[in-house]
Amino acid sequence: MEHGYEFMRDYNPANETDRLTELGEEQMLDLGREFELRYGHLPQKVFIRASGSERVIMSARKFSSGYDESYGDGMKTDDEENFIIIPERDGFNNTLDHQACTAFEQGPAADLGHSKQKAWLESWVAPITERLNRDLPGANLSLIETVYVMDQCPFNSVVEQDAPPSMFCHMFSSDEWSGYGYYQSLGKWYGHGNGNPLGPTQGVGYVNELIARLTGQPVKDHTSTNSTLDTDPKTFPIGRALYADFSHDNTMTSIYAALGLYSANEDLPVTHMLSPEEAQGYSAAWTVPFAGRMYVEKMKCGGEDELVRILVNDRVIPLQGCNADKLGRCTLDRFVSSLEFARHGGRWQECFAETEARPS
Repeated sequence: MEHGYEFMRDYNPANETDRLTELGEEQMLDLGREFELRYGHLPQKVFIRASGSERVIMSARKFSSGYDESYGDGMKTDDEENFIIIPERDGFNNTLDHQACTAFEQGPAADLGHSKQKAWLESWVAPITERLNRDLPGANLSLIETVYVMDQCPFNSVVEQDAPPSMFCHMFSSDEWSGYGYYQSLGKWYGHGNGNPLGPTQGVGYVNELIARLTGQPVKDHTSTNSTLDTDPKTFPIGRALYADFSHDNTMTSIYAALGLYSANEDLPVTHMLSPEEAQGYSAAWTVPFAGRMYVEKMKCGGEDELVRILVNDRVIPLQGCNADKLGRCTLDRFVSSLEFARHGGRWQECFAETEARPS
């Protein structure tokens, strides 16, 4: 075994999946504290919804604890009136967990992200696989198994709080990690985002809920929203100052697309790599990292018009199609008008008919 790989002799993978790690818990506490410092001056408690997987629920509760700790004065935001869990199960509409669009889940569009990743995989990872198989006699890794080895770096690095980066991280160069990041970006872009013909459709229901919150009007939607929840002021209150929803990275990617974020971009190529800067700020690492977040702000700044601004992981994302100002903001009216795709159903009817993936 070559120098640098010795740790693998005694490596025991953590036998835990689908749970929030210690570092993840601390990140969510920090986000709750930061959210309170930024927005805690606004009236009323923050209203929280969480999609019903264990790690998403725990993320929401840790965020809530951080918010309450920062606010003080006995604040408790995870009480029954302000904390809603939306189940993840077949037949239960949930805008925080895509699952209701049959053609997206089971049709050709379901494989588009993987096919684009495979095309990039064959050019990017082949020399890495050759090196590993040379350095690790008998490993006989395939191209995709090399990616699985690289996956161990981020996932092992976040298992414990304050732990150093996993030894797996040191097995690869910075250029190789850039290629890995691009591989993940292709998966998100073509799997759930603007590069998939039905990717933005999965975020339409959430966008229509957002429009209702911003305008103070009832939800108008016939896609993935849950009408029972969204017509009940106890489970979908209108007129609150603060909301926090907790979801999954793939669903967030679809929501970004349904909002028109990054829609000015050309599709990501599979023959060569674009940096996030070259891709107008798009990459999986920049949009849906661990503890990724989007803030939608409504504000007034001296004039009569209400303005909307969107931040993704603290970066202002200039809004498209609504005459954004130099600070990336649009008036509320123009912003809502620009969301025509979501307001008109976002191709939802195609979810229950045969559909073809976009040609390569």
